[in-house]
Amino acid sequence: MNNKLNQTMAPTSESKDSRQRTGQPWNDMHSEALESMSSQQRDVRGMGSMLSKASQVFILTDENVAPFWLPEVAYWLRCDPAVDIIIKAGEEHKNLQTVQRIWKTLMKHHADRNALLVNLGGGVITDLGGFAASTYKRGIKFINVPTTLLAMVDAAIGGKTGIDFGGGKNQIGTFAEAEEVIVDPVFLSTLPRRELLSGMAEMLKYGFIVDANLLNTSLENYQDYILRCGEIKREIVAQDPTEKGLRKILNFGHTLGHAIESHCLAIDHPLLHGEAVALGMLGALWLSVKQCGLDKKVLKEYEKQLPVLLSEAEMNLTKSDVEPILSYLALDKKNKGEKPQFVLLEAVEKPIWDVEVEPKLVSDAMDYTINKVSSL
Repeated sequence: MNNKLNQTMAPTSESKDSRQRTGQPWNDMHSEALESMSSQQRDVRGMGSMLSKASQVFILTDENVAPFWLPEVAYWLRCDPAVDIIIKAGEEHKNLQTVQRIWKTLMKHHADRNALLVNLGGGVITDLGGFAASTYKRGIKFINVPTTLLAMVDAAIGGKTGIDFGGGKNQIGTFAEAEEVIVDPVFLSTLPRRELLSGMAEMLKYGFIVDANLLNTSLENYQDYILRCGEIKREIVAQDPTEKGLRKILNFGHTLGHAIESHCLAIDHPLLHGEAVALGMLGALWLSVKQCGLDKKVLKEYEKQLPVLLSEAEMNLTKSDVEPILSYLALDKKNKGEKPQFVLLEAVEKPIWDVEVEPKLVSDAMDYTINKVSSL
C-alpha cells in the first residue's frame, strides 16, 4: 500500500594521554572560530551537569578528525581526563570488529552504566558510537558532535545507530537517542570539498520531500540551511521515532543509494554516502516520473545539479554494474518479504512511501542512472 505525507579500526589509541601523541596544537583559525561562538553555543558546550554526573568520559573519533579537533573538543567540554578511542576512518570500518574494540576499551577502563561516550566525527562515527553506547551494559549515555555536513543535517540526528554487516548497510542497529547533538559550522572549516558536496545531497533530499526552498542549496549558501534541515528531521522523528510510517520519507533516494554504496564498497571503489544518495535520488526521481506522474521538469532540473554534486566522486560505474547493484536490494531494511519499498514523489513536497515497483522498472531506473552519470 502506498502512503502519503499530509502537509501540516586501526590499532586503537586508548590511553588518557593519546591527545599528546595525536593532537595538533590549536591554530589561529580554530581558536578564533571557537572564541567567536555565540553565547547560546557556549551554553550548549558547557554541559557541566551531564559531564559531572558521568563516572567516566570517553571520546570516540577517527584518525582524520583527531588531529584537528580532539584537543579542542576535550577542552571546551572540560573533559580533558577523558579516554580517547581513535579508529580508522571510512565506511569499511563501520563493522562489528570496530565495535568490539570500542566495547573492549570501555571494559578495560571499567566503564559502568554512568559512563558517557562522546562521538566526535561524521556519520560513521555517530552511527558506530551510538550503537556501541546503546548496547554496552544495555545502554550508556552518548553525545554526538558531528564534524561533517552530512552528519550535521542527517546522520547524527534522530536516534538511528548501526553497523554494516554481511555486505549490507546498517544491517545491525538500534534506535537510541543521543543526550545532545552539538551542531556547529566551525567544524566545517577543515572539511574537504568532497565531503561538503556529499552533505549537500542529503540537504537536497529534504527539499524534495518537505521544503522546496532547500533545492536552492549550493556551496555558496549551504550554511544558511543547516538548522532548517535539522529542524525537519527532528519534527518527523518526533512523530514517528521508530520508522513505522512517516519517517520512511527520510529514505528518499536511499533504497537504490544504499545498494550503490554497498556495491562500490565491495569492488573497492567506495563512494561517500551522500554521493550514493545523489545517484539514488536520480533513480527515484526517474521512477517517480514513470510511476507517480512527477513532472519531468523536476528530474531535468536535478540532473543539472549532478555535475557539481558528483564533481569530486570517483565514478567507475558501467552497465555491467547494474545487476550486482540490484542484488543488494534484497538486503534493504525497508523490504516487505523480498520486495523493496521505495519512497517516490507525486510532486515536490509530496512524497509517497512503501511503493512497490516492478523489477523491470527498477532495472531500467538503474540503467538510466548509470547512463546519465557516465556522461558527466
